[in-house]
Amino acid sequence: MIFAEKLKKERKEKGWSQEELAEKLYVSRQSVSKWENGQNYPSIEIIIKLSDLFGVTIDELLRSDGELTEKVIKDSRQLAYPRMKVFFEILFLVGLAMLLIKLGILGLKNFTDMEIALSGFIWNFGPLVLMVGGGIASDALKKKYKKE
Repeated sequence: MIFAEKLKKERKEKGWSQEELAEKLYVSRQSVSKWENGQNYPSIEIIIKLSDLFGVTIDELLRSDGELTEKVIKDSRQLAYPRMKVFFEILFLVGLAMLLIKLGILGLKNFTDMEIALSGFIWNFGPLVLMVGGGIASDALKKKYKKE
């Protein structure tokens, strides 16, 4: 039995209308209708709520439809990537901040008699390494996600 049929069967067994089920899930009636007609699939959060409402296992709901199973797997992969992507974007921004600080200090040196030493590997190459590394890693992650 595919997910759409299972959903409709379970809803009718409970004696609920699409509107009543939609209210319990905090979604629109149109969403429930699309799920029951096989036009769309719910998110994993909704599947968990459906499991609880109908007293069936998530496995029973998921394994009833191969396409839904694939969607859930894809959605779960998507959840893992944002954290890693944010990490690499933060590395890029730290490098950019270091570069702007260095440029600001160099500008101050030209207009004032301040003597601030910004030498060494970290100030000379750190911004470049962080920006290039963060940018390349973020792009690689984005390409990997698009393939999956």
